[in-house]
Amino acid sequence: MRKTLVIITFSIVSFSVAQVSDFNTVDFTRADNIVKLNEGEDLDNLPVLAHKLTANLKTDVEKFRAIYLWVCQNITADPGQDNKVFKHKRKLAHDSVAYLKWNNEFKVKAFKKLLKRKKTMCTGYAYLVKELCFLADIECVIVDGYGRSVSANVEALDFANHSWNAVKLNNKWYLCDATWSSGFTLNTSFIKDYNDGYFLTDPILFAKNHFPLDKKWFLNDSLANTKFTPQAIVYGETFEHKIIPTYPKTLNVTTKKDEALHFSFKTLVSNPQNRVELVQFVGSKEHSFKIEDLQKTNTSISFNNTFKHKGYHDVHIKVNNDIVATYTVKVIK
Repeated sequence: MRKTLVIITFSIVSFSVAQVSDFNTVDFTRADNIVKLNEGEDLDNLPVLAHKLTANLKTDVEKFRAIYLWVCQNITADPGQDNKVFKHKRKLAHDSVAYLKWNNEFKVKAFKKLLKRKKTMCTGYAYLVKELCFLADIECVIVDGYGRSVSANVEALDFANHSWNAVKLNNKWYLCDATWSSGFTLNTSFIKDYNDGYFLTDPILFAKNHFPLDKKWFLNDSLANTKFTPQAIVYGETFEHKIIPTYPKTLNVTTKKDEALHFSFKTLVSNPQNRVELVQFVGSKEHSFKIEDLQKTNTSISFNNTFKHKGYHDVHIKVNNDIVATYTVKVIK
């Protein structure tokens, strides 16, 4: 996740505001079926693979869909490989020359593992998406930065630990993350579970857990001068439901006992029929808080909760039984 497998250089990048809704009317059935027909293909001849995935598709967005989905569904994440890079980056944090030497040697091994065993970390996913796009004459770059999760870069940007892609379609740039689309890690094992929420994601939502080293890849003018502040932890389900937490604005919140605390989020789905809960886990048991003043519109949902007990509470917003945001609430007198 930390270093790219190839060096990419470019001089001028022109940006247009990406609107994911640009593709709401596109039918990806043909592209998705082509992916199924080419399941299990080898990586020993990338030009042939790119041709198989894209030759019978008319538009660049359909071609990109086939490339992206194939990578997500045919490449396996390698948590062990990623942990090894992370440990060496910490160990050699104050010796960049030694780290660069080690990393250059490791990249060769990692690249061979990707091609032979179709196992990799995030730079491998991003590299493969970019390379197949190049062969299909689609402009695509690797973006390096910080991926926020329940275990990394939670309250500060400690280490750049992730890579994803930006792709140019119809003269506009869009964001996607093939690694996190492909599945998730559970007890050091990778579970394949495709998540379409990371495919051509709204830039505001994407920024909730992706912080690029080069801020131009936020792809949104309102985020260009953003300084990192710890916000709500979001999850893959947040992207599936296309939800953007908006309030509270920070991860750690202080409120008074018996005083209403406001929660709200935007939804990118029109007329959402969402069941909303606010919960806390005490041991393995789930405790539900009373939702007050629930308000729903075509684009947002909001509610209040009054905490009755002092102390710290890790609270989770659930939508249709999926956790989509987590906050730490300190309740005082």
